[in-house]
Amino acid sequence: MRALLSLSDKTGLLDLGRELLQLGFELVSTGGTAKELRDAKIPCLEVSDVTGFPEILNGRVKTLHPGIFGGILYDRKNPAHKGEIEKHDIGPIDWVIVNLYPFEKISMENKVNKSEMIEFIDIGGVSLLRAAGKNFESVVVLCDPADYGKALQELKDNKKVSLESRRALAAKAFGHTAHYDAMISRHFRHEVLDDISNLKSGVKITTPIQNEASLFPSELTLGLKKLNDLRYGENPHQKASLYQETGVRAWGIVHAEKLQGKELSFNNYLDLDAAWNIVNAFAGSPYKGAACVIIKHNNPSGTAVAETALSAFQLAYAADPISAFGGVIGCSSTVDKEAAQEIAKTFFECVIAPDYAPEALEIFKTKQNLRILRQASGLLLPYELDVKKISGGFLVQERDLQLSAEDKVVTQRAPTPEEAYSLGFAWRVAKAVKSNAIVLSQGSVTAGVGAGQMSRIDSMKIAFSKMAAARLEPLEVSPSKISGIKSHITKLPLVMASDAFFPFRDTVDEAARAGVTAIIQPGGSLRDQESINAANEHGLAMVFSGMRHFKH
Repeated sequence: MRALLSLSDKTGLLDLGRELLQLGFELVSTGGTAKELRDAKIPCLEVSDVTGFPEILNGRVKTLHPGIFGGILYDRKNPAHKGEIEKHDIGPIDWVIVNLYPFEKISMENKVNKSEMIEFIDIGGVSLLRAAGKNFESVVVLCDPADYGKALQELKDNKKVSLESRRALAAKAFGHTAHYDAMISRHFRHEVLDDISNLKSGVKITTPIQNEASLFPSELTLGLKKLNDLRYGENPHQKASLYQETGVRAWGIVHAEKLQGKELSFNNYLDLDAAWNIVNAFAGSPYKGAACVIIKHNNPSGTAVAETALSAFQLAYAADPISAFGGVIGCSSTVDKEAAQEIAKTFFECVIAPDYAPEALEIFKTKQNLRILRQASGLLLPYELDVKKISGGFLVQERDLQLSAEDKVVTQRAPTPEEAYSLGFAWRVAKAVKSNAIVLSQGSVTAGVGAGQMSRIDSMKIAFSKMAAARLEPLEVSPSKISGIKSHITKLPLVMASDAFFPFRDTVDEAARAGVTAIIQPGGSLRDQESINAANEHGLAMVFSGMRHFKH
């Protein structure tokens, strides 16, 4: 029997080589793999010894030869194949053990230029895996060091690797090569998108071919790599796993560092992602300081921006203390000792922040069920895609990264500076709330959030009921840190944001009766003028953003 080994990741190579020799295999290998085997006194043939043809083009062509691929693709049950193999003196290859150049690792490190990057695209290795996978009835194909021991043990126990195992290994090999190609395709597509972005500066115009290869190509392949199994999915009866999108820069919740706590659940990941997206929405905005959000069932129960992490958390918590229980906290700044002490007073599932003071981590250690994650801040690239699964396919869209088209005052009265400040804050939060979404705010603090209702006016009623309930709750604060915080907030103008237009004037009428003084909404209804008239009658200021933010 003959085994071909060509490995970039040489994990387990020497043990594998020794085991194969003991089982009677002849080893054939390529340059670096052959050298490592020989240095360990493990005899092997080089590919050039088998083919009689040297490596050429600086190693770009090594295994691409009939002497290799004939030996792999030879159907042992086909007499014509057997005759050709014997005629051309080609030795059968029974095991193909290959892993590929580390294109993903090199790409994400971003340390080599475009021309150097090309040399990390594996050609021969992919071809070997595909050939062995195609002929799985006769050949064992291994692309993962984790499978070496299992395949060897099966061979020892049964004198062969079963057809069922060979088929499973072939499926894995084809999945691996598909993933590898998807990763390379994505890398090149992002280079094209970078080029288009640079060209649109006015230096040149883009070509039709560039545009076809851009954001929504005719064929789109997603490369996903399994990180780990989850305890269960959205509900305990659903199995689930976590996958990482590959071939992209390291960003997002999947790269967060867990400092404490048990494994994250499916729902934890969803809520952490929502929390991190909201606090990052305030990066580079007029709202300076620490941002904090508390997420419950993928909606913000409270959001605030304040001078310190402590005050931001207290304000976010005070917006809806009942819903906050068992939620997920996102902070845009380092969580210090004082903030940790306040957070530890209530049960929460997770906290995510860019960093933590050592004293804060010591405090959190007393809450062993609390998961603590550290995640560096980072904004999305404009061409990161939002992908949603539906029956039989996927919906793919640009991410909703824009805030407004053009804020336009449509009422007789313009917002005061205080109202304008509050409106901008409420609008940023409303963008992240499930539709229909209504957000009330005073300054850079949410006063009430109404989410996910079929009727917009029902969402508004919920937002006001949340505000009323929160104001009945005592706010526990450290007097040395914050004094009279609730009374200060309630003196600020109350404003309202709606993620979509008002189909009728009733929402404006109800808002005015409840004390709202200014509104921001996209506009675009056939009855916009009725809402504008209502706002003017009540003396409200109203701004049209020109951009809807539905979130389903």
